[in-house]
Amino acid sequence: MLYLWKNPVFPKLLLHPEGETNIKTIYFLIVNYYSTELIKKLINSIKLASHLFQKIIIINNSTDDESIYQLQNNTIIIINSETNLGYGKACNLGLNWIYCQNSQAIIWLINPDAYLLTDSLEKAHHFLGKNPEISILGTMVYEPTGKIWFGGGNFLPETGKIIANEFLSNTETLTTDWVTGCSMLINLKNFQKCPQFDEDYFLYYEDFDFCRRYKKKGHKIAIAQTISVIHEPSSITSKKPELKLEYSIYSYLLSLEKHTNKSVLIYRLIRITIVALLYLPINYRIASIKLKAINKFIKNNCRLGRTTSQ
Repeated sequence: MLYLWKNPVFPKLLLHPEGETNIKTIYFLIVNYYSTELIKKLINSIKLASHLFQKIIIINNSTDDESIYQLQNNTIIIINSETNLGYGKACNLGLNWIYCQNSQAIIWLINPDAYLLTDSLEKAHHFLGKNPEISILGTMVYEPTGKIWFGGGNFLPETGKIIANEFLSNTETLTTDWVTGCSMLINLKNFQKCPQFDEDYFLYYEDFDFCRRYKKKGHKIAIAQTISVIHEPSSITSKKPELKLEYSIYSYLLSLEKHTNKSVLIYRLIRITIVALLYLPINYRIASIKLKAINKFIKNNCRLGRTTSQ
């Protein structure tokens, strides 16, 4: 079942005397997959600054999870996907819903297993008001221990390396190749039409691909080191580690196919295959999962007729 809601009346964006845009329409977008208890904690952290957000949109990717509906109220909207769409496709369901309500809104895409610090929402409002030209904004992501989980992303197309940094830079704002979908703010007013994740991805690297595609179109991507969230890594995906490994390898190869050249893709494909084969006598289960992901990628590539990067 898909919940349909009438368009509310939204306040116009105002301009402060200092030239700072008054951002009043931040929507939070969360994809649920059996994560009700985690989402409760996230919602409580958002409501610490309840006057600074418009709605919390939850895409329910686990339709038999009845517990999620206990969270629904006048500010929390649950959209049932009717099946597990995967992360990117579920995000698109939410992006399209919000875009229909207000194409000028700010969307804060955030993982169910993350939560805001006390001043995170306030800082996000202030930062985006001062920097409206940024289309995709990442935040610092910390583990509960205080270790940096994500501090900006780099991409080396000549080698195929996709790097998630684990350090702070000397500047408040850092332009970056990509930011994690664990905590990503999307400024809709900078897009001519609703931005979309590539639905070729089921899980992993869809955020990397999203950033790369829109950066090529001229959108500014940055990370604000003054805005932070806490993430509890693998609190969801650790439930199915084999699927996590399979999707991770498949999506990495898909990213290379889309964003590098054929020689880099082939080199990485051969390298991963050789490592998996050598690992067979040591850990057959893990090696076989890697080979399964490789085989799936090759089959899909042939089926779609893709032999070079797009």
